[in-house]
Amino acid sequence: MATSRYPFIAREGWLSLFLVGGAAATVFYQIGWLWSVPLWALVILLLFLFRDPARTVPSAPLAVVSPADGRVTLVETCNDPYLDRDARRITIRMHPYGVYSTRSPAEGKMLEPKRDSSDPTGLPHGVCLQTDEGDDLVIVMNRGPLRNPPRCYVRFGERVGQGQRCGFITLGSTVDIYLPLNSRIKVQEGERVHAGADVIAQLVHK
Repeated sequence: MATSRYPFIAREGWLSLFLVGGAAATVFYQIGWLWSVPLWALVILLLFLFRDPARTVPSAPLAVVSPADGRVTLVETCNDPYLDRDARRITIRMHPYGVYSTRSPAEGKMLEPKRDSSDPTGLPHGVCLQTDEGDDLVIVMNRGPLRNPPRCYVRFGERVGQGQRCGFITLGSTVDIYLPLNSRIKVQEGERVHAGADVIAQLVHK
């Protein structure tokens, strides 16, 4: 199973914190504390932006947890362009000052969808998560506000656990999740959700 264990601060911020923290310490010891204040303020800002708190995954069979922190902006029935099926779609808009890590909505195996960003239609990159029960979920992490590409920690063929850290979008963006058509949606538009902790849908097996 793929792993992405790291402390409270996301790995994407480590280098910046090391460089700015080193510069702040150097200025503090060589010039004085007053001159180092702006740099220490920047360290605090970086700590805030790259925070990545642990989450408690709910113990709920067949539950789908939110892949991102943010607000639900869309709940609809539509065509899933990645698996070419009718599906339920939930869109979550991440806050630009929120937590930027994304998490797996369920436990399963990451697969490559039938169509991806190499498709002539220009679809954003998406990954298919197949659960042990055979349900297919598609997660799409869109580019950030600076057109920065999202980072994905999980490769095709690897297993992920529910609520596991699996990606990162600097400054946030929108995350789409396509669910089987018979899924029971547990959230409404306008509702705030937390990645890995809040249940957004329930997979149905009769």
